[in-house]
Amino acid sequence: MKLAVLGAGSWGTALAIRFADQHQVTLWSRDANQVTEMQASSANPRYLADVVFPCTLSVTHDLASAVKNAELVLIVTPMSGLRSSLKALHDMGCKAAVLWACKGLEAGTMLLPHQVAAQEMSDDVPRGMLSGPSFAQEVAQGLPAAVTIASNDAQFARLTVTELNTSVLRLYASDDLIGVEIGAAVKNVIAIAAGVCDGLKLGLNARAALLTRGLAEMARFASALGGKTETMMGLAGIGDLMLTATGDLSRNRRVGLLLAQGLNLDDILKNLGHVAEGVPTAREVLRQAAELGIEMPITAAVCKMLFEHMPVQDILADLMGRSPKMESDI
Repeated sequence: MKLAVLGAGSWGTALAIRFADQHQVTLWSRDANQVTEMQASSANPRYLADVVFPCTLSVTHDLASAVKNAELVLIVTPMSGLRSSLKALHDMGCKAAVLWACKGLEAGTMLLPHQVAAQEMSDDVPRGMLSGPSFAQEVAQGLPAAVTIASNDAQFARLTVTELNTSVLRLYASDDLIGVEIGAAVKNVIAIAAGVCDGLKLGLNARAALLTRGLAEMARFASALGGKTETMMGLAGIGDLMLTATGDLSRNRRVGLLLAQGLNLDDILKNLGHVAEGVPTAREVLRQAAELGIEMPITAAVCKMLFEHMPVQDILADLMGRSPKMESDI
């Protein structure tokens, strides 16, 4: 296949490298200087400097050139870049199938990625999402991983995983696009809470309880929006949650660790060097949950820490002081 990957951050670069094992891949960056650096070094010195590009991977700053004759376009930008990327593809008449790896809800609209796509894409263009437990560094290095490709078109999902599956990146198909998108979004919020938990040295018992109840929030939110709760038991749910909440390479976990140290959010984000999607997503998820009339106490606690500067010990007291309930009441 001929693939175009839009977005030369760490994850976009890692996917481009991996799929170039057996396909012709063009990696696009909006930053001309970054493209020059990558062409000169046959690597991405800003994000994955130690991984050399295969000869089947080319890079460009020209979007039209990147997607010309592409059979599949992967959009691997922050959530804030999804709409503009889809609009650009539509405006240039690109009819290639599209996968996005953008995780979160659109700021200001509370829209999931597939809802943004519905507004910006032609109905006849196949589409879906790639998500799952996968740190870019490990995928780029060729360490084993497994992720999900979800689409409302189950046949498209099945065909795509067959085409893209590699010996080190195993792909699974799903027809629950909503559930996969929600797992990808909310797990980043819970990972911030997990970082705070570990940063305060609250113990392994506390972290286990937090992640279990965080998973319940993910399932509750998914069910309310039409997703399948069983999807939360898969790669895009509990798999991605466990990785992002406990792995040292997690940006969202890092935000929580630094919050626990008392650092200011603006300083944390400025020094992080990467986008932590859980920060903007937390506010949108909480707004949506309020409209749906469902409780998401951990998400609410994260928002209080991020945006209201509420002391962590007060938040902990609120969470532990909630009225007892049946565990099955997710």
